[in-house]
Amino acid sequence: MRTRFGLLLAFLTVVSSAQALETASPPVLAPEEDQGKAAHLSAQVLTYYHYKKVPLDDALSAKITDRYIELLDPDRSFFLQSDIDTFMASKDKLDDAIYAEDLTIPFGMFNVYDQRFVERMSYARGLLKDGFDFNQKEDFTIRRDKEPWPKTEAESQEIWRKRVKNDWLRLKLAGTSDAKIRETLGKRYENSQARAFKYKSDDVFQTFMTAYTNAVEPHTDYFGVAAASEFDISMKLSLVGIGAVLQERDEYTTIRELVAGGPAQLSGQLNAGDRIVGVAQGKDGPMVDVVGTRLNEVVKLIRGEKDTVVRLDIMPSDAGPDGKHRLITLVRDNISLEKQAAKKSIRIVKDGDLTRKIGVIDLPTFYDDFEGRRRGDKNYRSASRDVAKLLAELEDEKVDGVVIDLRNNGGGSLPQAIELTGLFVGKGPVLQQRNGEGDIKVDGNDRGQAKWTGPLAVLINRGSASASEIFAAAIQDYGRGLVIGEPSFGKGTVQTVVDLDEQARNPKPEFGELKMTVAQFFRINGGTTQLRGVTPDIILPGFSDEETLGESSYDNALPWLQIKPARYKPLGDIKPILPELQSRHDARAKEDRDFKRLVEDVNELKDLRDKRVISLNETERRAERDRQIGRLKAREAADGKGSASTTDLVFQEDGLQADERSMSADIASEKALKDAKDVLLDETVHILSDASDLGKVTSAKNN
Repeated sequence: MRTRFGLLLAFLTVVSSAQALETASPPVLAPEEDQGKAAHLSAQVLTYYHYKKVPLDDALSAKITDRYIELLDPDRSFFLQSDIDTFMASKDKLDDAIYAEDLTIPFGMFNVYDQRFVERMSYARGLLKDGFDFNQKEDFTIRRDKEPWPKTEAESQEIWRKRVKNDWLRLKLAGTSDAKIRETLGKRYENSQARAFKYKSDDVFQTFMTAYTNAVEPHTDYFGVAAASEFDISMKLSLVGIGAVLQERDEYTTIRELVAGGPAQLSGQLNAGDRIVGVAQGKDGPMVDVVGTRLNEVVKLIRGEKDTVVRLDIMPSDAGPDGKHRLITLVRDNISLEKQAAKKSIRIVKDGDLTRKIGVIDLPTFYDDFEGRRRGDKNYRSASRDVAKLLAELEDEKVDGVVIDLRNNGGGSLPQAIELTGLFVGKGPVLQQRNGEGDIKVDGNDRGQAKWTGPLAVLINRGSASASEIFAAAIQDYGRGLVIGEPSFGKGTVQTVVDLDEQARNPKPEFGELKMTVAQFFRINGGTTQLRGVTPDIILPGFSDEETLGESSYDNALPWLQIKPARYKPLGDIKPILPELQSRHDARAKEDRDFKRLVEDVNELKDLRDKRVISLNETERRAERDRQIGRLKAREAADGKGSASTTDLVFQEDGLQADERSMSADIASEKALKDAKDVLLDETVHILSDASDLGKVTSAKNN
């Protein structure tokens, strides 16, 4: 009897808890005094010391309002049009409110959002009772960022009916039973709803200040006291333990970049743009859904002690609306300088009777052992020192050319980018910097002679940013070598961190920190790497999504500008041979099976990304999945490998969480991605070999 009574009591407790979530309103949050002061102090610093010097006025107030609404409801699925009308009535009052240290307006907006969130989750959970008819002909808009706000509660409920129906259909297509679908989605929505009751004043303030600082410029951020104390100042949002820089984007915790030498980068399983949808502790801990969770809460789940295991449920950046998840297991570790060091390999190119050896140096970041240099350690490690040694080894091995692979190199030490350039061009200017007052400084190196004077190519992609772009741009401007790949990220700005408590001469941490842009990079030819990045001489296909990755994905990025060129002497001119190189590349691309398949996959992925509307009809969705499966099966048949397993398909449609699926699918996806990277490297090597054949890639000389 006691056992039965205990089970009944537990059941009633769960039911009561769920009912409470359905009927209760979330707590009303209010600003704290320190937050108003911190906002006011931030406004003063940003107005007078930011590179852009944007005054906090009615115009910026309107932009902050728009961005705050976008951060709260990026998919336009929670607020009603009447809510937006109310918010916009105060759009030109935020500037006065910040100066008055009164944050009731943004807190009031958040409280409306929190209430709407609870209402939508309650409605979604209620829809699970009856299920859906998947024989109907109807569509679901999966990307609503450009759609109108729902005008009525009925319109909002219709959006959510289709959203829940799509969640159900994805699981159904994966073979999940109706009972299991109800259980899975019910738990998912309940967990999301429960989070609405856990928000604190700090969460609201951080979100609002993010809206304010990002409205000024994309690389300007505010970090509250808790965030500033938890994260290393030199790399904000760098996860201790796995090495990944994160950001919030469209309700997802998204990987902005991987820290070279960290567990995430070394695993080869994660890429910029991947979305973290779940986190689990240890080898068998339960997976916690984190979609819609604030970034700082996700960070707390991922961080941990050295040598402990964390499992991540990943929705890959290249996944379409019904893309499968991957389960990633990582062991938390310190980032090792040795692991992020430059590495070399040699590729053999055969062209008829001619054989060439091309050296490849993979440089994941521009690292520098500042502490070792400070101590006077003669053997301290740095990117330029290590690359110099590798170049000497490649020269001893008599390579015919060198490729510097900077794909997904997000930057690092600016002095190292300058010194690395000197290895190939000798003495001369490398970049220009302009501060907020318009003062321009030319940075270069005093190296007397180049270490490598033979044929050179630099391989970049959308993940190549900052210092990588400086190096690639200098090589291009000097005419020293070929730049090959995708257009780079386009980050041509310099940031610094300002301690607001120091500014206020406050003895204890109360106001947080600002990371703000203070200068801009310019190429020696006078153009900037900002926004446009570096455009390759020969462009190769890639999987990056320019709408979500890169400086141009930000609607308020600093513009591209032109200043006077620095005084430098080009080492050569590769433009005359570019038409012939392009012609040879095009001919190879038409004949090379692997390259043609890569282009097919890139085009398929683009089509999936461009979809804003998908069918909720089961027959139509199955037909689309069968088309994708058929395309990849045809490849397997052409290779003589027989039929492909559905778990081997990169674009297979499913609705499963990562820990509900066999790992074989994830392994196949990882192999496919690695193969694609190798195909692009192989083609880069062939292009450089062609350039050597034409004899027009100039050797470095002193400037």
